[in-house]
Amino acid sequence: MINNLIDFYLKSHPVTIGVLALLALYFIVLNWVFFYRYFSLNSWLSRESGSLESLLMGASTVNENSFLNNFIKTSAIVSKEVLALGMLAATKEATKGLSILSIFASTTPFIGLFGTVVSILDTFTHIGQTSGSMSVISSGVSDALIATAAGIFVAIFAYTYHQILKRKSYELVSYLQMQSDAILARKV
Repeated sequence: MINNLIDFYLKSHPVTIGVLALLALYFIVLNWVFFYRYFSLNSWLSRESGSLESLLMGASTVNENSFLNNFIKTSAIVSKEVLALGMLAATKEATKGLSILSIFASTTPFIGLFGTVVSILDTFTHIGQTSGSMSVISSGVSDALIATAAGIFVAIFAYTYHQILKRKSYELVSYLQMQSDAILARKV
């Protein structure tokens, strides 16, 4: 296994190695973003769920830990506009990290494809300089396709993580909207 990796490294074009290193970095970053945001959103969801539950049980305002509480206590009068401002701020906060995951999901297949194209061009250059047989061609092309596979691999995780966090953000904003509606309904 180690010999195969060393052999791959020695045969590959430097651009392909660079592409694979970049994709590895992307993979590390997207996992960090996902797990950080996932656990922080879960914690936030738990707080907002408790706040909504207390409102539905008859509390006059949101819990102290609720995101909307910051906007309610800074205003003398709780209005639709103040709560809408809180909703906008919450939406912005809840969707942090989604753009990076979206960018990674859409660009990593192309980055991998770039590494493959460069490696295939290198293989054909090598074939032109020697008496290339079919085994040389197939070996070079199969090594080149590793970059495309790596790009697709990273893109699958980025897209999946993006969808999971997008759903969590939607759920969080829904809890906040329900709290806002409950507060406004009590003021009427």
